[in-house]
Amino acid sequence: MHLYIVTGSSRGLGAALVEQLTQPGHTVIGIARKSNPALQAEQWTLDLADPMPAAERLQAWLRANTGWHSATLINNAALLSAPGPLAATDLGELSVALRVGLEAPMLLSRVFLAETAGVPARRILNISSGLGRRAMAGSASYCAVKAGLDHLSRALALEAPEVGVVSLAPGVIDTDMQVQLRGADLARFPERTRFQGLKDGGQLQTAEATAASIIQFLRRPDFGKTVISDIRDA
Repeated sequence: MHLYIVTGSSRGLGAALVEQLTQPGHTVIGIARKSNPALQAEQWTLDLADPMPAAERLQAWLRANTGWHSATLINNAALLSAPGPLAATDLGELSVALRVGLEAPMLLSRVFLAETAGVPARRILNISSGLGRRAMAGSASYCAVKAGLDHLSRALALEAPEVGVVSLAPGVIDTDMQVQLRGADLARFPERTRFQGLKDGGQLQTAEATAASIIQFLRRPDFGKTVISDIRDA
């Protein structure tokens, strides 16, 4: 049996990953604030803005459920605070974005590594972004979170070389986050024009197509060899 844990699973890329991973021989757990009735996987309705309960539940569940042939953690959940200068960003939004995007993956990865020590094949996939590698004005928290995921992945790859760890930029996907960027106040977020251009130019990938590419990437025998990766280079 193969275990997959996916955060941010109720919509977008996370939902597409859960849907495509749900097949015979796979146990799939989705973690999100809301459940998605279209998904057949087990779903935990937990808010990763308060990540400790999710980490504790995962710890208890992994201790009670053993015998996996492989185990994979996909840290996909992220939140985008309202686009604009950091000095004008709401403090609460900023805190939530950092907790969901970086604190939760770190806590879940800690539990996953400790509680799956006997599993023959283990993988951690952190869904990063090109913005973790190229800064953009008006999105400081998102850039910082994704850069943090990249560096967390580097550190974990050094600490646990027997575990495949990758921080993967998935390309530009047509999700609610893109809608938020295109609808931002142009005076606060001048990059809005560029994101509108991506949409108008047909350069956005669907969540379903991206999920299929990611799952194919997960199955590569050299998964983990290049810690910082981009799906467009795979």
